[in-house]
Amino acid sequence: MSILKTTITFMLNNSPAMYSSMRSSVASPKSSTKARHMFAATCLALTNVQSRPLSSQEITKNILFISNENHTDLKNDPKTLKLNKPLNKPLCVMLNWMLAKRSHVHKYASIYLDQGYDVLSVNCSPWQLLWPMKGSQLVAADLLHFMEANKSFSPLILHGFSIGGYVFGELLFLASTDKKRYQPVLDRFIAQIWDSAADISEIPVGVPKAIFPKNETMQTALHKYILYHLKTFHEAATIHYMRSSQAFHLNLCHAPALFLLSKTDPVGAEDSNRKVHDSWESLGIKCTWKCWDKSPHVQHFMKHPKEYVGALNNHLDGLGLISKPEKIKMRL
Repeated sequence: MSILKTTITFMLNNSPAMYSSMRSSVASPKSSTKARHMFAATCLALTNVQSRPLSSQEITKNILFISNENHTDLKNDPKTLKLNKPLNKPLCVMLNWMLAKRSHVHKYASIYLDQGYDVLSVNCSPWQLLWPMKGSQLVAADLLHFMEANKSFSPLILHGFSIGGYVFGELLFLASTDKKRYQPVLDRFIAQIWDSAADISEIPVGVPKAIFPKNETMQTALHKYILYHLKTFHEAATIHYMRSSQAFHLNLCHAPALFLLSKTDPVGAEDSNRKVHDSWESLGIKCTWKCWDKSPHVQHFMKHPKEYVGALNNHLDGLGLISKPEKIKMRL
């Protein structure tokens, strides 16, 4: 509310001409349509200001903590990743798609920020994907250790995109090596959402498209290199992808899952997602399936915003994880 008040005050104090124009427009029948458009645009701008995070804290180079509260004094121990104070907040762990822009990630994060959640944004670079032992496995380990060290975050929601499924598979494998220690961490998750989850077989297709989205020549060249990479560096890379995929299919996190995908996505393919879905159901994990006929990879929210938010709301509300229903209804 303070941001809204400050913004309105600024507009009135610094833009009297604009305010006067809007006021006179409302009084004039001929320009009532224009006035409504101006008013709607102003309200939308104010809404966007409200949803922006007030603070962000880099936990590691791959993990960013985002909050609607102003945590200027928040710090973390570089060894244990434990924060210097308990926050006692619900948390959404967001496993991003490759080379995700922060502004794009925030469109999803804002849904959770509106509900009073903090957000942990996790990225994995192409290099880290290609060299798991020095890359993605360290990202997964840092994430697991952060959640273990910061027990005040509760409940936990997992929202993963594309290669986020692979990163989570690496985390699950690590957790399986010491279930007594790490199973309680996984059990704190109340819900999981998987948007366009990609399996090992989609890596040669997905990575080139992520790095060179508009250059088919470079996509083809990188596609050929990744096939070579998978064949040549079996022990250093491929075996780890296979192990992560197996751990993902045998998910130790049994929170109810929502699958969001499309029939035309070659990266988060319907067939591979269906195999994961069926495997999880056989383990007793409650699964919900939402598959669009046509929608690009990790763009289902952009192409079908109301359906996307509706499916997400039904999933989370059914688990008692929506505290401000009026906020999410504004998106429907």
